[in-house]
Amino acid sequence: MPLGPLRPSPLVEQAAQRLRDQIAAGAWPVGTRLPGETTLARELGVGRSTVREALRALAGAGLVQARQGAGVFVTATEPAEDWPARLRRASVADVYEIRAMLEVRAAELAAERRTPDDLGALDRALADRDAALAGEGAGPGVEAFIDADIALHTAVVAAAHNPVLADLYAGFVPVLRDGLLDLAALVDVRAADEAHGRAAHAALVEAVRAQDPAAASAVIRAELDRTLAGLLQGR
Repeated sequence: MPLGPLRPSPLVEQAAQRLRDQIAAGAWPVGTRLPGETTLARELGVGRSTVREALRALAGAGLVQARQGAGVFVTATEPAEDWPARLRRASVADVYEIRAMLEVRAAELAAERRTPDDLGALDRALADRDAALAGEGAGPGVEAFIDADIALHTAVVAAAHNPVLADLYAGFVPVLRDGLLDLAALVDVRAADEAHGRAAHAALVEAVRAQDPAAASAVIRAELDRTLAGLLQGR
């Protein structure tokens, strides 16, 4: 299948896409050495510098690898999936399983390390969650409640004072939020828990305030396990 000349537009992007298409179609199987830059430039109707940049883009996507003195070889037929993309593809139940692992430990650390400022943030987040719960219903009310709920859990993670843990949790939040919104659109969550775990969340805040790691982890584990069980039933 000939490559064909490119139309005017961002040439590097076009060249990279054309080469990516050829690789995906099997024109160059994994392990195959690509034609040289001069050959590719002639077939694509662009300069060698454009081809070089396109190959760098493909290397960044994990499709090819340059080997010193040997050329550029195909290493995969599909781009490597980055972490955000992998999370977006995950089910909310899968995300919840990992979320539970992170939050149980975060609750323990928060109880050990919380500061007066952390307690103030937790109290405000709990009050915001209560206010959102009072107005929870169809449409935007559900979204406001989910945002307030996630904000409270994020405040607990922040009180753990572990920046790596906080960054990991932040990566889960967008897909978690989308999954909970989808779930709320399909399931009557009030039928299972009219108060939406209000008592458990208040107990979590109090366990952190009391500097009781065992109680904090037990509360969050029970609450997340309850929610996860409901999610798994819907799989």
